[in-house]
Amino acid sequence: MKVVYTLRHRLHHPQCEFEAGGFQEPLEHPERAEIIRAALAADDTFEFIAPDEWGIEPIEAVHDPGLIRFLESAWEEYQHERGHTHDVIPDVFAMAALRDGMGPAREPASIAMKLGWWCYEMTTPLTQGTYDAARSSVDVALTAAERVLDGDGVAYGLCRPPGHHAAKALYGGYCFFNNAAVVAEHLAASTGSKVTVLDVDYHHGNGTQQIFYDRGDVQFVSLHGDPHRAYPYLTGFRDEVGTGVGRGCTSNFPLPALTDDDAYVQTLSAACGEIAAFRPDFVVVSLGLDTFGDDPIGDLAVTADGFERAGAIVAQLGLPTVVLQEGGYAVDELGENARRWLRGVNTLSSPS
Repeated sequence: MKVVYTLRHRLHHPQCEFEAGGFQEPLEHPERAEIIRAALAADDTFEFIAPDEWGIEPIEAVHDPGLIRFLESAWEEYQHERGHTHDVIPDVFAMAALRDGMGPAREPASIAMKLGWWCYEMTTPLTQGTYDAARSSVDVALTAAERVLDGDGVAYGLCRPPGHHAAKALYGGYCFFNNAAVVAEHLAASTGSKVTVLDVDYHHGNGTQQIFYDRGDVQFVSLHGDPHRAYPYLTGFRDEVGTGVGRGCTSNFPLPALTDDDAYVQTLSAACGEIAAFRPDFVVVSLGLDTFGDDPIGDLAVTADGFERAGAIVAQLGLPTVVLQEGGYAVDELGENARRWLRGVNTLSSPS
């Protein structure tokens, strides 16, 4: 199986994040990707390749150009306006109720308010290299997709930063550009095909759902912690099924706490049944490994064995599959968990 990887992900290296009322060491840090890389490099099943450069156009196909411009310049702008800092986070947010009855707001001039215009929470710092790292993550994702378009049954993009919480015009949840959405749009637009995004991260992929919610050619299917208790709290309910021509193309499977391997695999099998009924030409997997039993920000109970079983179920769809890394924060086990999931799906591989 081809693994697309670049050291450029290390350009995004926050020193802290703000959560639960205080600052802490970031859970999403460069060593996550390095741990996965090392585990896969020790297994001759996997072959590493470097990403191609894809430019800005595929990102503009799913994201507001204003968000892209902001992320490109925000860190430098903050240094000039507010003084030097390694990490930049918002401290005030553009809530619609602030101008209730007074008409729509306009994008602010001050960087202090711009941060809260384009970001929806405080756990996602910008650093000097964040924009370049986020661009490289998209390059990794698109290069994995190109391998599949060229005939590989499955390819894996070791994406960092992750992407599935980034909406059309918002970043947050450790995510800046939505790698899975960029790939799904690229596959759909370049081939005229139907595409399914299967999101198996513990946290609901609110950004991916929002981007495709009214689309009939891109299906979004998600297994995640029930939003009554799990981030991002406002999306991922079972009754969210799409709108307009996209009605019926969104399926959410909220999971109870302590969901174990058997229950997880059973739910994934049901989700794959909905995918089969949609009859897509490609599957894009947002691979979150924070469903693991010891993950510090999840409460499910999936094991390494469960991950391998899950990958094998996705393989049974028999569809060209692009796997893109999202979350997973139990770093001691992260590499092995990724390796096991990918070995499960690897029956799709074909020589190139």
